[in-house]
Amino acid sequence: MNRSVYWVMALAAGVVVANNYYNQPLLVDFAHTFNVTERAAGSASVAAQTGYALGLLLFVPLGDMVRRTTLFTVTLLAAAAALIATAFAPTLAWLIVASFVTSLTSVTPQLLTPLAAQLAGPQQRGRAVGTVMFGLLCGILLSRTVSGLLAESFGWRAVYGVAAVAMIGIVAMLLAVIPRTEPTFSGSWGSLMGSLWTLLRDAPLIRQTSAIAALQFAAFSAFWTTLAFHLHAIDPRYGSATAGLFGLVGVVGASASTVSGKWTDRGDARGVVLAGSMAMVIAYGVFALVGSSIVGLVAGVIVLDFGVQIGHVANMSRNMGISAGAMNRINTLYMTIRFAGGALGTAVGTFAWSVWGWAGVCATGLAFASASVVVQLVSDRHARPLFAGRDETKG
Repeated sequence: MNRSVYWVMALAAGVVVANNYYNQPLLVDFAHTFNVTERAAGSASVAAQTGYALGLLLFVPLGDMVRRTTLFTVTLLAAAAALIATAFAPTLAWLIVASFVTSLTSVTPQLLTPLAAQLAGPQQRGRAVGTVMFGLLCGILLSRTVSGLLAESFGWRAVYGVAAVAMIGIVAMLLAVIPRTEPTFSGSWGSLMGSLWTLLRDAPLIRQTSAIAALQFAAFSAFWTTLAFHLHAIDPRYGSATAGLFGLVGVVGASASTVSGKWTDRGDARGVVLAGSMAMVIAYGVFALVGSSIVGLVAGVIVLDFGVQIGHVANMSRNMGISAGAMNRINTLYMTIRFAGGALGTAVGTFAWSVWGWAGVCATGLAFASASVVVQLVSDRHARPLFAGRDETKG
């Protein structure tokens, strides 16, 4: 397979996943627009994370059952409509609902990742997943830069108008370049959804990688959700544009994805995941000690994003080797649990900020990151076969 196809997938993954994160540098703007507290404005970010987790559960399994191009078209057009609704939100409640629906339908990146693994084959799986994940994490990070700068110049509503137009462009691009693949699941929708439980029950590796990823993403989300508040507290002149610029810093860490893919292909996935968790613990130590300065925040962001990215790529590569015919369902379980962890980190981080300030955020992130290390060590001690049950890929 021509590697340029993977880079197209990476671009699409980054542009679409950004829909879930445009709100984070804008939370202070939301609070001012709707005259609510920072904690109330943070509900928009929680709604986005929760919507994405539910979208993963509802839509991504269908990638094993129907053509992916159909799913791309339907979900992305729905996301475009929800983004337009967000741009015209007259109240915070409207904004929260529109944010939920936008993220609910912005699941294309999680259909692209197993597709890349399928097209690449076992020998190149880590590199292919790493390429797509590089685009995805860049989308997460640069979404903050884009939304911050656009909001500073044109207001926060313009961010969502531009994003809606981008969804139309992504649909056209994917339909033009994605190879035709046939579904691998031949049963009914009910049996498809029922097989999710069977996979989770019979594959200990899915439970391990999902739990670790949920804790890592909780630590990641606790920081990024509260960064705009922290910067505003350091200096009221630091607005959405300043918060967004930290996304550029995070791209340095995101570049680790391709390296992580190569390490994983060489068979050192467990070590890569553990290294990612340890890096996140170190990052929160940096935030706690010198996070009141811009230099300290920059250093911590690089380490934090490096840690979450290498851990995520290694976890996904491990999962894609469990069952070739169930890649989308495996990714559904993994990503749903991971984003549930992200929603938890967002909620706890916002609460910790409202009660204890930056010290509370640092304690929250450190707890989540440390827990991911413990889960990895305990899981490795009690390791079992990757798949302990029968193959459910045929329904």
